[in-house]
Amino acid sequence: MKLNDLAANLLQQRSTPDLIADALREAILQGIFQEGQSLRQDEIATQFGVSRIPVREALRQLEAEGLVTLHLNRGAMVSVLTTKEAQEICEIRSSLEVLAIQLAIPKLTELDLEKAAAILSATDSATDAGLWAKLNWEFHATLYEIADRPRLLTIIKNLHVNIDRYVRLQMAQMNYLERSQKEHYQLLDACRQRDTKVAVKLLKRHIDTAGEQLVAYLQQNSPK
Repeated sequence: MKLNDLAANLLQQRSTPDLIADALREAILQGIFQEGQSLRQDEIATQFGVSRIPVREALRQLEAEGLVTLHLNRGAMVSVLTTKEAQEICEIRSSLEVLAIQLAIPKLTELDLEKAAAILSATDSATDAGLWAKLNWEFHATLYEIADRPRLLTIIKNLHVNIDRYVRLQMAQMNYLERSQKEHYQLLDACRQRDTKVAVKLLKRHIDTAGEQLVAYLQQNSPK
């Protein structure tokens, strides 16, 4: 799939900066746009059939998410995640998601748990890295949403988006999914048991280990 395909799908609806940002975000996550690649506003506007104004607004939105870097004289480019930044993101994720699960567990309903289990079941059958990444976020979000901390959830989601494209590449080259799924099922079981202490331990280890592997992957694959 190419950017203009994503644009065509979205613009069957209404042309807005949010929709353009959605398409550009997915293009970055899918690797249609590579890290460090320039994003020409005029070319993007032409593909979407819009003026440069909504494109500029969409790029500002993606800059706030950490996916795009805007330069005064050089325009926009896909941001490059350093190993130091990846480590920091995973450290922040660990702290914030532990807080989210602590707040959520006392409020989790059987419906929430059933929804999370269904997502894991769908993930077992997923063969596409992009689909797995989406289901991965849906699983975590399902467990956190009941905490009723929308600002916290938005921050956590942005952190997931920041490293999503690298995790997809990591998954394609490592036996990542099987281990991650095992840990997800263990986390879900702890939530069912309302065992916050165990859930926190499992979640922290899950995020910390994934972070360590991501940092190692970036170090190994960074330009020499």
